[in-house]
Amino acid sequence: MRDGDKSRILLIDDDKSLTITLRDFLCFEGYEVMTAASGEEGLERLEEFSPDLIILDMMMPGMGGMGFLERVSKDGSPEYPVLVLTAKAQMAEFFGNINVDGFVAKPCDPNDLLMEVGRIIFLTRGKVMEARDANGAQSGPSVLLGESDVLKSETFREVLTHAGCLVHPVARGPEVLEKAILARPDVIVLSIELAAAEDGAVSRMLSEMPNTRLLPLVVYDVDDPAELPAGVADRSGVRCVAGHAVPDIRAAIEELLIN
Repeated sequence: MRDGDKSRILLIDDDKSLTITLRDFLCFEGYEVMTAASGEEGLERLEEFSPDLIILDMMMPGMGGMGFLERVSKDGSPEYPVLVLTAKAQMAEFFGNINVDGFVAKPCDPNDLLMEVGRIIFLTRGKVMEARDANGAQSGPSVLLGESDVLKSETFREVLTHAGCLVHPVARGPEVLEKAILARPDVIVLSIELAAAEDGAVSRMLSEMPNTRLLPLVVYDVDDPAELPAGVADRSGVRCVAGHAVPDIRAAIEELLIN
């Protein structure tokens, strides 16, 4: 049974210690993780577990990563998003006509892996995630929206929801922190007013808390990027929007997660 709204990852690697480390790390960051020690075992896991992302080691006994990819692919494309873990510096040339969604070299930095996992799940969510509302219409990214103006917040919510996003609107700084932990959004979108709330304390805490420090952040109504609070200015994975036009905010979200 799916654990709430957690994204699901199937981690396939024959390195037991690495698998345990990555599984515990990804679970701590809010993902539901199932592991397999071989391509064959990975195929068995897919009979009981439908993942939002497969993290796949290539160099394994038996069919290996390549054999697994061939078994789960149709017309050269895997049926699931796939992030390849590999000790080889350049692997793309070995894949021929099989498409994968990303590569991370081994040994990998957990934070780099986490960013890549978040990017791929965001970009492919509409293909593999279950509908999030009762009508089955919601399949886009989860957005935490921080805006104190009620009318503006409702306008943003309606437009982003129509675009396929699951929007969690909040109006105060403390609510941003609470919702960021409980809702596990794919991206946080804040007005500069809330980003700078309480002398920037909200931004600082978002950048310091383990569950939120790597979440992508879009800040809008920014007249001068040099005046951003320290918690935003010092943070990686941030995009600033000069005004508050929703198309510009959507473009910032996409640019942030694609790059």
